[in-house]
Amino acid sequence: MSTTATRTTPGPAGRRGGRGPGGVRPGAPRPAAGPAPSRTPARTPARTATARTTRTAPAGTAPARSAPPGGATGSATRAPLPPHILFAERLLAVLSGERPVHWMLGQTVGEAYDQLIRLAPATPLRARGARPVVRRCGGFPLRPGVVEAFASIAAGEQVRAMAFRLEQGTDRKWRCAAVELGSERH
Repeated sequence: MSTTATRTTPGPAGRRGGRGPGGVRPGAPRPAAGPAPSRTPARTPARTATARTTRTAPAGTAPARSAPPGGATGSATRAPLPPHILFAERLLAVLSGERPVHWMLGQTVGEAYDQLIRLAPATPLRARGARPVVRRCGGFPLRPGVVEAFASIAAGEQVRAMAFRLEQGTDRKWRCAAVELGSERH
């Protein structure tokens, strides 16, 4: 009578390639004893700075962007975009059909969301062929925490006007309070 011994190795079930502990194939020569290689990449100052910048950016602001490769400026990051420029892009995304209306739920107050619900189904800023872009955007502070803004939206030969109002809440976040679109101009 013969007996067969089965050896089991600790580790997760279904290990690939039949490798045992330490990642060495059975029957392969073992590496010389020495310090184990590090499995985590070393942090470089640039990588640490990038990670720190990303983690500490306040909610509702654009991520820091690096300077263009050809023209180095004094610092590697720019200041966050003003709220009226960010909202012009957000409203364009909804009114051109790129984003659903409910994407703006937490970013609107008062009647603005109802205005978007009425405007968005017709996708008034969508153009055939060309993707619409914000060509020009400006804002006028009426009082602290309130900005009236405008944007001209271009798609190919079409140019549309958009006006909107932003209000800053007690939580310091900007929200859209009103939206209006101008007529189409060729």
